[in-house]
Amino acid sequence: MGNMPNAHLPEGAKARRVYLSLRDQISDGRLSDGKSLPGEQRLAESYGVSRVTVRRALDALSDASLIEKRAGSGTIVRSAALAGKRAAMNFNTLMPQLVEMGHSTTARLLSFSYSPAPDFVAQAMNWDTPEKAQIATRVRSADDIPFSHLTTYVPASIAQNYSEDDLATTPLFKLLERSGVQIVEAHQSVSATLAGPDVAEALEVAVGSALLSLKRVMRDVDGNGVEYLSALYRPDMFSLEMPLNRIGEGKGRHWEPSIGQAERGTT
Repeated sequence: MGNMPNAHLPEGAKARRVYLSLRDQISDGRLSDGKSLPGEQRLAESYGVSRVTVRRALDALSDASLIEKRAGSGTIVRSAALAGKRAAMNFNTLMPQLVEMGHSTTARLLSFSYSPAPDFVAQAMNWDTPEKAQIATRVRSADDIPFSHLTTYVPASIAQNYSEDDLATTPLFKLLERSGVQIVEAHQSVSATLAGPDVAEALEVAVGSALLSLKRVMRDVDGNGVEYLSALYRPDMFSLEMPLNRIGEGKGRHWEPSIGQAERGTT
């Protein structure tokens, strides 16, 4: 596979640090749409770098359409460009949303192989004996901007029902269903991690950038593990949201995820 160029990252560690800091401030709303950025000299003093370094960072932000340089009026934040591309996922409807995302985004297959599953996958899937798995890594993009790095592990006995080309063009969830797998439950956890060199290159971020990390195991009607997913998401392009309700009385009054209440109501 060819290397994906880091189209929006400036050259030099200091310029990348300034770029990522400003991009994060734009992403989380600290620098709102239409707001003017401080001048190059002030930014240089604030970050302890040269004006040349700041200029490189601003050029990269401009290339990413996150700022607009206006002659005579400074540099203006254009966070609306980022907001329109950012995917916000609700935990209550996460699975259907991820399936729909598979249809509305594009995927690039980075690697594809059959080999024994790593121990952590075998344990999560509750395999008593070592099993051969299809291991595939893909990058998903929206409007040509990569936002997720996905590695999936599927038992070889199931994966043989679809091809490498199928995996590059069709969401895995659909391929499993087409293979006759009846998925009835899944467990997932969300945490944070840092981008290593390979992932950073694929997602067009700097090495060491913070990423959302999602792990998911799907099981069939017999309780067998049929897919292990390790997914990494750019937080400037992807967010997970959870509605909360205020419940209880007196000192016991607290916030509880709505998803928990929905699950109790169906038992």
